[in-house]
Amino acid sequence: MNSMTGYGYKEDVIDGTQISVEIKSVNSRFLDLNINLPYFLNQLESRIRKCVTEKIVRGKIDLTIRVKDLNSNAKVSVDSQAAKMYQEAALEVAKTLGRDVKDIPLSFILQQEGVLNISHDYDAELYWNKIQVIFNEVFEQFIQDRRREGENLKIDLLEKLSVLDECAAFFKQWQPQMEEKFKNQITTKFKELLGEHVDENRIMTETAAMLVKYTINEEIIRLHSHLSALRNEINTNPTPGKRIDFICQEANREINTIGSKNQFLEVGERVISAKDALENIREQSKNVE
Repeated sequence: MNSMTGYGYKEDVIDGTQISVEIKSVNSRFLDLNINLPYFLNQLESRIRKCVTEKIVRGKIDLTIRVKDLNSNAKVSVDSQAAKMYQEAALEVAKTLGRDVKDIPLSFILQQEGVLNISHDYDAELYWNKIQVIFNEVFEQFIQDRRREGENLKIDLLEKLSVLDECAAFFKQWQPQMEEKFKNQITTKFKELLGEHVDENRIMTETAAMLVKYTINEEIIRLHSHLSALRNEINTNPTPGKRIDFICQEANREINTIGSKNQFLEVGERVISAKDALENIREQSKNVE
C-alpha cells in the first residue's frame, strides 16, 4: 500500500552539467502529472511521463528537472554585413549632427540586434544520459517515501477495521437477545392488558411480525461480507484507495439500516462506534493510492 504523498530530491554535477531533479506529490482522485523541463528538453517529456505512469496510479505529481552547463558550449557568430550597415548608419548620423565619428564606440555596434548571434548545441539524448542517473535515484526515493507512509496508513486502517469487526460481531451476538427482548416486551404488554390469560400463539405471531420489521440478520451478513472484502483490499491490493471508498459506502448502508431498525441502547452505542470507525477509514482512503 502506498500513500499519495511523497517527496524526492537530488542535485549533482555530471560531466560538467549541474542537474537537479525534484518530485513531490499530494492527494488527487486520479493521476495528475505535471512535468517541468527546460524548453530544449521538451522532447524528453513523453519518456519521463512513461517512466512515472508505469509505477504511479494516483496523486497530483509535480516533477521538475533543471540543468545548467558549467562549461558553456555556446557558439558565437558575427553578421558582418549587419555590422557594416549599423556602422554606416551611425557615421551618417554623426556627420549630420556634426559629431566626430571617433565618438562612435565599437560597443555600440556590438550591441545592435543581429550583429552577434549566440547558439547552443542541445543534444537531448546526451542530456538524458546524464539526467537519467539522478532521475532514477530520485524517483526510487520518491516511491519509497510513498511506500513508507503507506505502511503507516495500512496500520491505521487495520486498527479501524478491527473496531468494525468487533461491532459486527456484537451485532451478530445481540441478534438472538433482540428476539428474546421483543418477545418479553410483547408478553409484558399483553399481560398488562389481559392479565395472566395470554394466548401464547398470539404472542408468537406478534413477535414474528416485529422480527420481520426489525430483524438485522441480513444486514449483519452483508456487513461481514463487506468487512471481509475491505480487509482483502487492504492486505492484497497495492492500489486499493478507490475500492476502499466504494466498499465503505456499501458497509455504511448496512450500518445505517441496523441503526434505523435498532430499538436498544446497547446496539445504538455500537452503531455510533461503527460509523465513526468507518468514516475514519473513508477519510484515510483519500490518502491511499
